[in-house]
Amino acid sequence: MLDRRRFLTVCSSLGLTSTLLPGVLWAMADEKGKITRDMIDHAALIADVPIADEYKDMMLESLNGFKESFDAIYNLHIPNSVAPALIFDPVLPGMKFETVRRPLKLSAAPNVHSSGAPKSIEDVAFYSVRQLAELVRTRKVSSVDLTGMYLERLKRYDPTLKFVITLTDDRAMGQAKDADREIIAGKYRGPLHGLPWGAKDLLAVKGYRTTWGAGGFEQQKFDEDATVVQRLDAAGAVLVAKLTLGALAQGDKWFGGMTRNPWNPRQGSSGSSAGSASATAAGCVAFAIGSETLGSISSPSTRCGVTGLRPTFGLVPRTGAMALSWTMDKLGPLCRAVEDCGIVLSAIYGPDGHDRTVHDFAFNWDANLDWRKLRIGYLKKDFDSQPPAPPEPPKEEKELSPEEKQKREKEQADRALGRARQLYDKKFNDAALDKLRAMGVDLKQVEMPALPYGAMRSMLVAEAAAAFDDLTRSGKDKLLTQQSRNDWPNTFRASRFIPAVEYIQASRARTMAMEQVAKVFESVDVIVAPTFSTQLLITNLTGHPALILPNGVRGDDAPQPHVMESGELEPGGPGTTVSLTFLGGLYGEGTLLAFAKAYQDATEFHVQHPKLER
Repeated sequence: MLDRRRFLTVCSSLGLTSTLLPGVLWAMADEKGKITRDMIDHAALIADVPIADEYKDMMLESLNGFKESFDAIYNLHIPNSVAPALIFDPVLPGMKFETVRRPLKLSAAPNVHSSGAPKSIEDVAFYSVRQLAELVRTRKVSSVDLTGMYLERLKRYDPTLKFVITLTDDRAMGQAKDADREIIAGKYRGPLHGLPWGAKDLLAVKGYRTTWGAGGFEQQKFDEDATVVQRLDAAGAVLVAKLTLGALAQGDKWFGGMTRNPWNPRQGSSGSSAGSASATAAGCVAFAIGSETLGSISSPSTRCGVTGLRPTFGLVPRTGAMALSWTMDKLGPLCRAVEDCGIVLSAIYGPDGHDRTVHDFAFNWDANLDWRKLRIGYLKKDFDSQPPAPPEPPKEEKELSPEEKQKREKEQADRALGRARQLYDKKFNDAALDKLRAMGVDLKQVEMPALPYGAMRSMLVAEAAAAFDDLTRSGKDKLLTQQSRNDWPNTFRASRFIPAVEYIQASRARTMAMEQVAKVFESVDVIVAPTFSTQLLITNLTGHPALILPNGVRGDDAPQPHVMESGELEPGGPGTTVSLTFLGGLYGEGTLLAFAKAYQDATEFHVQHPKLER
């Protein structure tokens, strides 16, 4: 028998580290598909569960029975669209939420082109949904002209930014003509009527491919529209494109390349809602729909300088969307302004009779809500956090070879540059707190509970491995573009060794997190936080909503981003955007957006946009 250390060393070389909590190694079954005593020994070493010899023979019959049961389930080839019978619900006992829906209360109509139509239709490319809606409603701009302009811009900038998977020209122009006819006839459907939008290409659209951004799925089609698509159709919105996502909702690299950041095309747009953020930032759609499981709205919104809303888990139905993690996936809008997010959310939320996680709670947007009466907290420790100082070189060290010396100097330079970038960006967070106080906000210090949130992430990767089990078992995972240690193919393979017991234990820990974070929100209505702080993982686990908005543009004095071996730039650098995040209570989007809008109106960072070359 292998000793534990040697065995774990072998597993580590295969990417199966002990932190994955691996269970029984079914893949080691002999040529007859049977589990043996030796396999029990090896699996027990990894799982760190001592099993006495006298119990092993008794276990074999049960284990081989499990193996037959597992095979029967595998042979069903369950589609990605089938959810588990277990349903995650962020709502705790005793919580009450509003259920009465009321009409939208929009901000005052903007005074857009009071003298008539814009001189050039492209003058309105970067307008907000609220502004565009007023132009279309008053018939100063037609939906057909607006749609044609955005389609042309998508075609013009896609070769550089790579944010389109499929243009929906025919569908879009048909919808635009219908919108113009209805508006002329006095049948105005509301502020999204006639406005062009883009869908992250994990949303099914009948008649068009839905690729999930992944090699091997390039020609995949579904026979029904996703619920969100149906609802935006009903609101009169015009779908102009299916936009990129990193393969199977990871990162910004897809089967056609890397989606780019409009502020600096040498950088990726981040992901996985890569095309949704990039196209919105580049003024190529009025708004877009993205999704987040763990950062996929937050990160590209930050990189591309757009306003992104990650709604409460269980507010927007995911029917017709690719499943990655049934207990963490959320759909939400990426827009140019906070109120835009409220307008879009009002059209897409609520039960659809299919996604059983969705509650029948109301979202009522009121642009004039008195935000001064709200209790505002902030994560002081996260705002005060300083990047670590570079380590002191050892006083006594052996003489280094030229290669070793060069490597160490490079590592030191990279650490110093990384620290300089963090210190530079911290100034934007500090300025945000100063601005909030200047607005009269009494910021209350709050702190998220200290729990092993990273360990709970095992639920996400276990569910993802289940969602794409056939991909792994068939070997088709080799068709995915990215194949490094941190990419889905390796993660799916390794995650198969997470025991069911440990998944359930992580779920129980998640319940503790939900209970303790709920106590934090008992004293505040909204929490202000750095975007990439502890809250990102925590609130994705607990299901709380987040609003990510632009918080400035780095100046010419910003540290230069590191040039990677590929020739691409790391994030950051002069002329790129930073963000700030506002967190709300469960199903508290109305309050959350009202406060975020007050900050956005006071700073106006959202009206800045990238200067694209024609």
